[in-house]
Amino acid sequence: MNINGYTFEAFLPFSLENISEIECYMECASRKYPGHSAVIMALICFLSTTAAVAQEYKYEIGGSAGLSMYMGDANQSALLRGFNPAGGLVFRRNFNFRWALKTDLMIGKITGDTKNTENVFPNQGEASFSRTFFEIGGQTEFNFLPYSDKFAYLNTSKIAPYLLSGLGITAAPGTNRTFVGVHFSLGAGVKYKVRNRINLGMEYAVHKLFNDSFDAPNKEGFGLDNPYHIQSGLFKNKDWYNTLMFSVTWDFGPNDRKCTNE
Repeated sequence: MNINGYTFEAFLPFSLENISEIECYMECASRKYPGHSAVIMALICFLSTTAAVAQEYKYEIGGSAGLSMYMGDANQSALLRGFNPAGGLVFRRNFNFRWALKTDLMIGKITGDTKNTENVFPNQGEASFSRTFFEIGGQTEFNFLPYSDKFAYLNTSKIAPYLLSGLGITAAPGTNRTFVGVHFSLGAGVKYKVRNRINLGMEYAVHKLFNDSFDAPNKEGFGLDNPYHIQSGLFKNKDWYNTLMFSVTWDFGPNDRKCTNE
């Protein structure tokens, strides 16, 4: 690209990867061509609207705490019932202001009792259970607003609601039966950048399991592993658990700034 006799390709590529890089090139160009700051500003503003902009930091890491709740044969409809503690670790890779990939490690507890449901089980069977579970999962997140506490000229926001979806593995030891299964997660949340590099979050997610023994830690006696003995499908007659989690994360790993003083 040539403007007023000056060639910009040497230090201003079209494939600018993030806003930090754009700002850095602006600073370099202004020093190299001090009499053309207006032209440089216009050029950079144009490029910044077409580049795939990224967060100031690539990664987040932190912890979460909240509640875990069971849904299954002993609770078929209540999304918020049977509160139990849950906690874990969170790692997030931020690709840009809108998209992120999150990995979580979680430990939680579920409880259930057929006395708390209106369902009638075969032979008037009754069952209750309490079970600790472990989860490792990965979710893709989409922010409805461009999330950042900087770059105000791009209309970024310090608070952003988001949707999440992903897959994971859930394991739960039992009295004489260990559960291990794949889950599909779907949820929504909100992020708030309380200050530079520190984020607060809240999210609610449902975790769909693909078998029916999550609420049956004991093989003996009447259990909730397909108590009606009906044919199951991929989504029919399976267990769920839901989580309401609050998190604090810290940003790290600055995006590269390819700026020189040459």
